Amino acid sequence: MAVDPVCKMDVDEATAKFTSEYKGKTYYFCAPGCKKLFERDPEAYLKGA
Repeated sequence: MAVDPVCKMDVDEATAKFTSEYKGKTYYFCAPGCKKLFERDPEAYLKGA
């Protein structure tokens, strides 16, 4: 399981419909809204990760 960097929900990588690549890593999202927020400012969600 992956953790959505925006809302912190668990997301199954095998069935995730929403993904984004950033700095060579794939991030998984529970919904399109979380993906959109992440893509606007990835660093805001990755600080302290």
